[in-house]
Amino acid sequence: MASEVAAPPKSEATPPPPPPPVRENYFAVDVALRVLLFSATLVSLVVMVSSKQTELVILPGVPIRVRVPAKFNHSPAFIYFVAAMAVACLYSIITTLASISVVLKPEYSKKFLLHFAFWDALILGIVASATGAAGGVAYIGLKGNSHTGWMKVCPVYDKFCRHLGSSIAISLLAAVLLVLLSLLSSYSLYLRIRD
Repeated sequence: MASEVAAPPKSEATPPPPPPPVRENYFAVDVALRVLLFSATLVSLVVMVSSKQTELVILPGVPIRVRVPAKFNHSPAFIYFVAAMAVACLYSIITTLASISVVLKPEYSKKFLLHFAFWDALILGIVASATGAAGGVAYIGLKGNSHTGWMKVCPVYDKFCRHLGSSIAISLLAAVLLVLLSLLSSYSLYLRIRD
């Protein structure tokens, strides 16, 4: 005699579909980094533009003291620095707004990520070159160059040099933020293309 095993009753409900794959979305981090970039470039720009000091100095060949001002626009490297920081500041405003729009409408994210990766690298090059040029001139002002006869100016123009140093240090932070933004854009684009 064969024993019959009762089959379990069939349920009428179908199993739920599998959950959609989790996609990493770093646009909130992107917006935060771009706001920090805006802050860094704006502060660096304002500090550099406000760097001026006038002191009584004895000029070579002149037996009396003369009032000599020190301003950022007396050096082409500092003028280039101000222009580069202004461009980076404007760029950060535009890309922050674009990144916020991507958060609101994610269907355009691939296109924006590609543009962000290209433009972040370009602006990074501009900011890094301006920071290097301004840093080189500021270093000569700080240390002088005995071989060429350039004397140190920072002992005389101490406030001016502090402004220069602060502005250049903040622009280094802006360059680091641009490196992070470039890496983030590239990685996010890689995650979207990989699928």
